[in-house]
Amino acid sequence: MTQRNATDVAIVGGGIVGSSAALALRRMGLGVLLLERDLCGSRSSCINYGGVRRQGRPLSQLPLAQRAHEMWGRLPELIGTDGEYLRSGHFKIARSEADLAALESYRDRARDFDLGIEILSGATLRVQCPWLGGKAVGGSLCAEDGQANPRLVSPAFAMAARRAGAVVHERTRVDEIAHDGQRFHLRALNLESGNAIHVEAPVLLNCAGAWAITIAEQFGDVVPMVSRSPAMAVTEPLPFFMQWSLGVEGGGVYCRQVARGNLVLGGGPGRLLDADRSRSDRDTIALLSKQAIELLPMLRNAHFIRTWGGTEGYLPDRQPVIGPSRTTPGLFHGFGFSGGGFQIGPAVGEVLADLARDGRTRTPIGAFAVDRFSSVPEATPALAS
Repeated sequence: MTQRNATDVAIVGGGIVGSSAALALRRMGLGVLLLERDLCGSRSSCINYGGVRRQGRPLSQLPLAQRAHEMWGRLPELIGTDGEYLRSGHFKIARSEADLAALESYRDRARDFDLGIEILSGATLRVQCPWLGGKAVGGSLCAEDGQANPRLVSPAFAMAARRAGAVVHERTRVDEIAHDGQRFHLRALNLESGNAIHVEAPVLLNCAGAWAITIAEQFGDVVPMVSRSPAMAVTEPLPFFMQWSLGVEGGGVYCRQVARGNLVLGGGPGRLLDADRSRSDRDTIALLSKQAIELLPMLRNAHFIRTWGGTEGYLPDRQPVIGPSRTTPGLFHGFGFSGGGFQIGPAVGEVLADLARDGRTRTPIGAFAVDRFSSVPEATPALAS
């Protein structure tokens, strides 16, 4: 049996970006059909650390991050749950005077975005952070940044899109995409029922995460994206001692403590087993443990109760691809977030919806153009309606 569908916008990928785009498009009154190979929000949108931070992002991402910050502040209104989102503060640790100078420089360069960054060092640091180990010499606090539970937030965007009228097909693998000069034709297979699905739409949003490169390359948008896996772990519940989400200047361990006491930690590369499977590498977890104990000595006798990995797409400049195809009218990309897509994901979805409907958006996205990797001229985008 083949199910035939015509819609205004087709979306491949049901992570936080694709699902938030579907929700935004429905709020605009456009027809949407979303195809997800697994369950919506079950891949990188679900396995990530759960940090919801603006601090530390490239300045080019801050307009997106600010748009997302406003959306996170009204999450229950948008998706029907708070997703355990807390503006708990994000603290970026300096392990040297050079690190501290870099954090001060970032604070000054980001001043126009009103992040409210405060530098802590010396006696003030020890008073406010008695749990920090001696490796830390200071840090920068962005009090309005925070954390959330990605296992709740990411699927909730898809459920909200469905409630708003989007057609969402999970467990559905896209096998073929073609463009006839006016419309996209997608052939997909529901992996549970065995039914074929044929979708026609003038606009296609490529939000397929680490697998989006296959779609992009089919239409001549060649980008040097590679797949990597983060190494993640969670401890047993511990006495609550830290409300902030933590990062480290220059990279390394990052962690946050949830209300029930568990610490969620990440840092370093996991192991990709194949295109679809990954896990935390033993040596990486050992190094993560060492770094975590140096910064948070009270973790010395804590037990990890679970470790995991995932598959994420990384680009050389650690910037995503967001915007129109350079070759194919009506094709828009949103992928390659290099481990930093959770916070900006809802805003990227809205931006893609803007582009699908209007061919433009109020949020600056020039730094994320796919043609930064090629000199091929950019196509003029088609409108969804």
